[in-house]
Amino acid sequence: MAAPADPDFALHPGIDPDALTAAYRASGRISIEPFLTDTAANALREHLAGRADWMLVMNAGEKVYEMPRTAAAALTPDQRATLDRKIGESALHGFQYRYESIRVADDPGTRGDTLLDRFATFLSSPPVIGLLRGITGAPVEFADAQATAYGPGHFLTRHDDDVAGKGRHAAYVLGLTPGWRAEWGGLLLFHDGEREIDHGFAPAFNALRLFTVPAVHSVSHVWPWVPEPRVSVTGWLRSHSASARP
Repeated sequence: MAAPADPDFALHPGIDPDALTAAYRASGRISIEPFLTDTAANALREHLAGRADWMLVMNAGEKVYEMPRTAAAALTPDQRATLDRKIGESALHGFQYRYESIRVADDPGTRGDTLLDRFATFLSSPPVIGLLRGITGAPVEFADAQATAYGPGHFLTRHDDDVAGKGRHAAYVLGLTPGWRAEWGGLLLFHDGEREIDHGFAPAFNALRLFTVPAVHSVSHVWPWVPEPRVSVTGWLRSHSASARP
């Protein structure tokens, strides 16, 4: 199969800034779909599907551990069972995550020239930052980015993304997996107190989910038999100075 054309990234022409602004100001979260032109979204999806540098990311308390996808696949059944047990026990009552990631440098000057790197740069371009600054009403200066893949057994427990000194105004998730069913898991869930879910987004292709920071949310456990991972590009809309938050 021929490689997809290298696209010029562009916002979808059907985006309605006024309607999105009103919805975001009312609830603190919206879905912009479609976000990119069809050509750009499909090229980014195929690019990420072909990447071999995915890293399994997981935590043990404050410590973060990374493992290449090939190394994770080479674990013995006993090793995998031990890892599953430890992660599952930690997730019962604490902050825990397990998913795959390809990170993008925050500094554009140190990025490579992959399609993912170029998409991250596009997110901080004047047309995109202008749109997102207008919708959120926040003094957004740039967007950071990473690709994420949630496969069988992956999840992210509740947290609010509010990290001191990061200058985060809003978070985003650009879905790149078509045909995902809600019962497969991988839902972006917004929490209301300890027991209730206030709202949720099922993964959708070329849909950018945008929500204010802080907001307590999680990503639900992915079903063991999903046909492919839930792939997204995620990150935060930020200011260089944390004091710029409204």
